[in-house]
Amino acid sequence: MTDRVETDKLTITPPAPDAAPEQEPAEAKVSTFRLVATLAVAGILAGILIALVNQHTHPIIETYRAEQLRKAVYEVLPGIARYDTYYLIDGALRPALPQGAKESDYKRAYFGYDEGGELEGVALSRGESGFQDIVLVIFGFDPAAGTLSGMKVLESKETPGLGDKIFKDQAFVDQFFAGPRLPLVGVKAGTGKGEPNEIDTITGATISSKVVISIINHAVEEWTPVLEQGIPEEAKP
Repeated sequence: MTDRVETDKLTITPPAPDAAPEQEPAEAKVSTFRLVATLAVAGILAGILIALVNQHTHPIIETYRAEQLRKAVYEVLPGIARYDTYYLIDGALRPALPQGAKESDYKRAYFGYDEGGELEGVALSRGESGFQDIVLVIFGFDPAAGTLSGMKVLESKETPGLGDKIFKDQAFVDQFFAGPRLPLVGVKAGTGKGEPNEIDTITGATISSKVVISIINHAVEEWTPVLEQGIPEEAKP
């Protein structure tokens, strides 16, 4: 008898092929010309906006500065009733600028008068480099007596808490209203000899306070020859 062996038939199922990988979205290609054009348009619009803002605010700023200057003249020339502005043109004082001239291009002196029309003093403004930036000062003085009548810092970007004491430290400012003689001499607080031209500098802001003194001395030195000539008769109002 022949034995018969049955073999189970195995069905082998081939593995399913891997699913196709998901496609990543293609990166959008931006045209270089398009990018440059966009930036150019944005720049133009920003420039136009800045110009419009400046056109609107410039007159306001100039009006504000003029008003602050007017107040400062009366502050550094205490007791005056009015003042006249004279411009330095070709080494002489003139009450008006040449036609079409820009005011900021000319140096100015402010002559203060009492109720009776007598000259009380002259105010001058000048700027010099301080510790951080330009310090702009206006001061009043009596050219005949050679004494100071007041000082005010118009513009300063000196270090907050230190250099800004040239206008925040009232004890320092008050010294310029006490009639010190010219030229001024800066001395370390507590080391002066009581001379009439001494100004105590500010501890921690020596450079800034010495700059104020320097500005006043340089301005007086520069303007003295002009003031000694007096106001030409044809220039008087």
